[in-house]
Amino acid sequence: MSARSPLSSPPTSPLARVLARLRTTSPYAVDTAVAGLVLFAVSLQWLFPDEGDDPLSWRGWLLGAATAVPLVWRRAAPFATACAVSVATPVQALYHAPPPDLMYGGFVVLYTLAALARPWQRRVMLAGWLVGVAATISHREDAEPFEYAFQLLSIVCAYALGSLARTQRAYTAELEDRARRLERERAADTARATAQERARIARDMHDILAHAVSLMVVQAEAGPVVVRSDPARAEAAFDAIATTGRDAMTQLRRILGVLKQEERESGPWRLPQPGLAALPGLVRRVGESTGLVVELRVRGEARPLPRDTEVAAYRIAQEALTNTVKHAYASCATVGLDWAEDEVTLTVTDDGRGPAAPGGGGHGLIGIRERAAACGGAAITGAGPEGGFQVLVRLPVAAGRRAALG
Repeated sequence: MSARSPLSSPPTSPLARVLARLRTTSPYAVDTAVAGLVLFAVSLQWLFPDEGDDPLSWRGWLLGAATAVPLVWRRAAPFATACAVSVATPVQALYHAPPPDLMYGGFVVLYTLAALARPWQRRVMLAGWLVGVAATISHREDAEPFEYAFQLLSIVCAYALGSLARTQRAYTAELEDRARRLERERAADTARATAQERARIARDMHDILAHAVSLMVVQAEAGPVVVRSDPARAEAAFDAIATTGRDAMTQLRRILGVLKQEERESGPWRLPQPGLAALPGLVRRVGESTGLVVELRVRGEARPLPRDTEVAAYRIAQEALTNTVKHAYASCATVGLDWAEDEVTLTVTDDGRGPAAPGGGGHGLIGIRERAAACGGAAITGAGPEGGFQVLVRLPVAAGRRAALG
């Protein structure tokens, strides 16, 4: 005996397979089969004539057939089919040759109306059948009281089953529609997250490359000038170029590593991106590589920040110092961190030539504003209080404090 795999799907019951096959079958084929079954049921009295003393006639059989044949169109035209069966059934009962044992066709059309028809059609037909059956039974001489309850209860049960089928179908359709909406929303969220991640990576790569290339250009320009007069200084410049290039490659690999799904979580390029703790090292590298006097000033008590905010603050300071090296022609720069209760203010000020002409802002300043806005903060760039150029960024710390307290 072969063992069934625990991951295999459970066996499908024969009834489930039959129902699944019926759902894919043509509606007319199913309805024709239903009509044939009802016709067989109303013909039993002719097939077994000795079972009772009821009179039989071909006219009675034709009236019985009139309650079954219209069922072929019960889903294409439910109300018209119900009207036809509703006329044939009481006529057969009053003709009494033979009287119907059960209203098979009536049960089917009431079920169909309750499942498919409009509200007013359902109500009118249910009320008509209840009144019509009660009136028809009252015309019979040998009618028993229990027959009223049995026939009326049968009508209500057929209608209730149809209503249950309609409710189940509406519920299933709602679930399918909700699933489609959730799938579309999930796809849209994935697309937005992908676009935001790509934009973040693009900003990081811009900041890394612009900073590294700027420092390397400064050192490369200074190296040939002092190569004969001060070989030691020239050697230090070339060493700084190599160090800056290696650092840039490391950071680029770290960023690009998030795009490689095959990288293991503990891979060497999955290290966290730099935050405020790396800010003193950034200030020191810029000063040593360019000869720019860079000072870091911190006021207030440091507070925990969300990781994204820390990375944004580091990248903003890096981009601001890159702009100072490339464009300001400054001799000194100051990086300030001013901690308050609900926000931290980051300022980068230099003594260079000040803002460029209006409209001359590049991608770096745009990236600074975008990073600040993404963290719920704001950035202001322009002339410093004592000349030169200043980047002032305010970033919230409340989210970081809640995370730390939680």
